[in-house]
Amino acid sequence: MDAGQLWTMLPPHHLSLLMAAGASLLALGTILALLITRRRDKHQIRILKQRIDSLWREIDDVRVVDFNQPLGVKAPDQLSALEQERYRTEKAAYDTIWPKVWQLHDRLGVFLRAVEAGEAANELRLEARQAAIEARNHLNQNRPFCSETVENLASRLIDTEIKAHLAACQHLDQKKEVTNAPSTHDQRVLQDKCHTLHDGEARELLNQLASTIRHRTLRNI
Repeated sequence: MDAGQLWTMLPPHHLSLLMAAGASLLALGTILALLITRRRDKHQIRILKQRIDSLWREIDDVRVVDFNQPLGVKAPDQLSALEQERYRTEKAAYDTIWPKVWQLHDRLGVFLRAVEAGEAANELRLEARQAAIEARNHLNQNRPFCSETVENLASRLIDTEIKAHLAACQHLDQKKEVTNAPSTHDQRVLQDKCHTLHDGEARELLNQLASTIRHRTLRNI
């Protein structure tokens, strides 16, 4: 006997009772599932709320610590991060400025020696001038990231090298004059001026600049 014949043999009121019982069981199962889901959601919400409350307490603790510190004082971790960022920014500026300053000093020295020896120096003259322009531009671009001491030394060094370059150019131009040749004394004065500026003042400023940069960068390593 199959299920269809069994259903047809049941009285109508028994069939209705079975259908009602099945519907009741289905409804009860649905209610139980909803209750279980609701309880699980409440549990998750409670855990989430506890985490949020814990985070708020931590934030309040940090605010209290910041409030109790003197004005401008940072927490150790924050201060360390700021110092490291400041160090990297400043060092990057020196990594850009120093090669250009040294290039200026080196090329100007080659130009001065060529002028003094009476060698062809027009190309060296232009190279020294271009080196001075590049050194000045790089210093101006990185000026906000340098210490005041480094900025002052680099600026004075570039100015001194430019003065030496101008004196050497004047000496070179006088040598080219035929109708109005300069005296030996005038040439010696210009040579001495070039040596005083480049080998004296500029070299001393270069050493001071190197020492200052070394002190400000290597001490943090």
